[in-house]
Amino acid sequence: MAEQSVPSDSAGKLNPFRLRDALRKARIEAADRTSVVVDLRDAEVARLEILNDALDSLFSEIPAGVDLFDRGISQGDTPRLWIDAVAHIAMGRDKRIYRFVQDTRFGRIVIAESHDIPVMVDAVTDYIARR
Repeated sequence: MAEQSVPSDSAGKLNPFRLRDALRKARIEAADRTSVVVDLRDAEVARLEILNDALDSLFSEIPAGVDLFDRGISQGDTPRLWIDAVAHIAMGRDKRIYRFVQDTRFGRIVIAESHDIPVMVDAVTDYIARR
């Protein structure tokens, strides 16, 4: 007669991870990745706040009756420092470079890009003067 094979315990001992352990490990890895993303976003916001502080003297010179400019930092997926309704500064792909862009009818144009805050302050100054 045909013999039936009986599963041995050695097969179970070769795979020490059970599904519950694998799920736990996956959740821990996802939490680690999430914390890294949050840290990067916090760093972006901090850099934009530094630039925002550097722009204080410029915006204090704008007359009180001029309401074209509404400066503020938005906290979306991509943090942005808004200069007005159509222009903002966001961090570049490397998260260290400032990118000053303007939305137009024909698409988004890059006004200035730099690692240096004084360069960005000058670009915003020129933009405000032309508005």
